[in-house]
Amino acid sequence: MTRGNEQDRRTTTVLVVDDDRAVRDSLKFSLELEGFRVRVYADGQELLKDSDLPPDTCLVIDQVMPSMSGLEIVDAIRRRGDLRPAILMVSHPNLMVRTGAAARGIAVVEKPFFGPALLDAIHNAITRRR
Repeated sequence: MTRGNEQDRRTTTVLVVDDDRAVRDSLKFSLELEGFRVRVYADGQELLKDSDLPPDTCLVIDQVMPSMSGLEIVDAIRRRGDLRPAILMVSHPNLMVRTGAAARGIAVVEKPFFGPALLDAIHNAITRRR
């Protein structure tokens, strides 16, 4: 089910950070079908090294990765003064993860995704940004 404004989908790039290639590829395919532009990154370091991030983006970041957690990636981005919206993907989020995400103003979406949960979170993040 397509959610949100078509203009938002055409002008927003979703930056997906996940160490699982199958998840990255699946999200890229699904989000492109919804009309978003998508860039994928295997980890936080790869994202942080990209010096050409489009301005109108939404981050979709896995919490559990080998080198940096999703919350650590958001912290590194925020230290740069970058306040782009972010969504944290996590299986079985505990209270510490939920509290940390809430303190940073980012949504948590549980994996595996059911229904339009991720799309709704992306559209809500885009709307709040504006």
